[in-house]
Amino acid sequence: MRNGHTRVADYIISSLAELGVDHVFGVGGANIEDMYDAVHHGDGRVKAVVAKHEFSATCMAEGSHRTVGGLGVVMATSGAGAMNLVPGVAEAYAARVPLLALVGQPPRDLEGRGAFQDTSGRSGAFNAVELFGSISRFCARVDDPADTGKLLAAAVDAARSPRGGPAVLLLPKDVQQAAAGALRPLDELLTPTTVPAAAHRQAAADLLADAARGGSGIVLIAGDGVGHQDARAELAALADRLGASVAVTPDGKDAFDNREPRYVGVAGAIGHPTVRRQLEEAAVCVLVGTRLPVMARAGLDGVLADTPLICFDPEPPFIGPQPDGPPVVHVDGDLRAELRAVSDLLPVLPARPAPARGPEYLVTPRPDSPGVRLSDAVEAIGSALPDDAPVVSDAGNASSAAVHYLTAPHRGKFIIAMGMGGMGHSFGTGIGAAFATGRRTYVLAGDGGFYAHGMEIHTAVEYDLPVTFIIFNNNAHAMCVTREQLFYEADYSFNTFKPSSIAAGAGAMFPSLNAVRATTAGELRTALTETNSTPGPALVCVEADPAEMPPFVPFLRQLESLTTPSGATHVDYVTPVG
Repeated sequence: MRNGHTRVADYIISSLAELGVDHVFGVGGANIEDMYDAVHHGDGRVKAVVAKHEFSATCMAEGSHRTVGGLGVVMATSGAGAMNLVPGVAEAYAARVPLLALVGQPPRDLEGRGAFQDTSGRSGAFNAVELFGSISRFCARVDDPADTGKLLAAAVDAARSPRGGPAVLLLPKDVQQAAAGALRPLDELLTPTTVPAAAHRQAAADLLADAARGGSGIVLIAGDGVGHQDARAELAALADRLGASVAVTPDGKDAFDNREPRYVGVAGAIGHPTVRRQLEEAAVCVLVGTRLPVMARAGLDGVLADTPLICFDPEPPFIGPQPDGPPVVHVDGDLRAELRAVSDLLPVLPARPAPARGPEYLVTPRPDSPGVRLSDAVEAIGSALPDDAPVVSDAGNASSAAVHYLTAPHRGKFIIAMGMGGMGHSFGTGIGAAFATGRRTYVLAGDGGFYAHGMEIHTAVEYDLPVTFIIFNNNAHAMCVTREQLFYEADYSFNTFKPSSIAAGAGAMFPSLNAVRATTAGELRTALTETNSTPGPALVCVEADPAEMPPFVPFLRQLESLTTPSGATHVDYVTPVG
């Protein structure tokens, strides 16, 4: 409230506070500054965090949701500020993250008349509603201040719907400044979430009971929807009831305790061979909170085509029923409720022991050149992680290594952007996680991700956040280097760089940042142990090798096709975890 008058901007911020939102993330600008003014003049429940880039601001909002739940909120100005939101909003759409984007627009009377940063769709300007509408669950312009309440409610309802995802409100500057008038409280406008019971509960229960009674194995594959819907307890209870083995998708790595005897590893392109072996012996596969996209099912299509499938998810699986194929049962509805309901429908089942062995690692070629091996680095990181730590992984080789080798903290979180897979996503996401939890958060990124969005470290320094940025520096876009070597005969590389001293550079730029260089796994472990006991942000740069092949199944298969003589026995690149 400014000068005793409640503006539309004030109404929106106070409504967010009533929803339990405590941080909004963004970058300022002329056409969004009234929203920041409303935060300043509010009652203090909502705080504004200024990022360095709007993409990272959306990632911060996502990191907040992924660690503590609730609605993530981002604010940006018009023009380039709005456009910088696009990759982050697209990631939230693909990953079904509840996100509200409040996007400033020029004053209404200037739109279509040459307004600076005009995206109204008038007089040759492109249409922001059409753009954001294609990557959101809901998008609307607030052209009449009196419509603010109903449109805000519609946006929140869409973001928090069973499918989940981003909603976008475009706010002309003069609408933000307009008197709120007699706008109704938001809680009176929201639609209560009522999800009908799934039609196929009984069919799922019957299929599971038959498999369990027959003594055949059951494999559950859990995805990131388990985290979005806070269904970890229900997942674990169903696994115990069925005596099932449990795998996870790369973005659902924290959906099930990685130390549990029933855990058999990660499914898909970055996964563990144990998962396929368990599926080959299974009478049914159960997807929980995932539609099983390609990255989560690579190498499994053949065995899945012959296995009955149950999918607990608001949307159907990407693996549809085939003519004369095994049944595919889709159990939509509220994930937690459906898991409990199907479990209650099961008869008393015979006890089934956990698998005799846990996950198996892929074996990658050992490079002769210097540098810390990915597996050794991740082992050192894992030994230093607190049990409740949020861990955020970026894209590329560092991501593959973290997904494959790292044991997710038992009471923490493991976050990775598998929707759009953008480099640099982890920096903003880790910062958002630290704001939300107050706990030391660990960001694992390559030098490519650092160069893309690593200056967001400034935000961590500015707010003195407990974030440790672990940079795998191989002076390359190393996953692209591997592709050049495997698929293009290694005739060239566009993706290797001159040497850099990231720790020294970051330390010089930010004198309060504890920046350390590690050239061995032991130095990395020591650096992490020391930074864990200090307040504020830290950066540890691990000198890695661009020639090292990451644990990525498509790469290993291509390598085998290049090195194994025709007709030779297939090489199984696995070794037991332990």
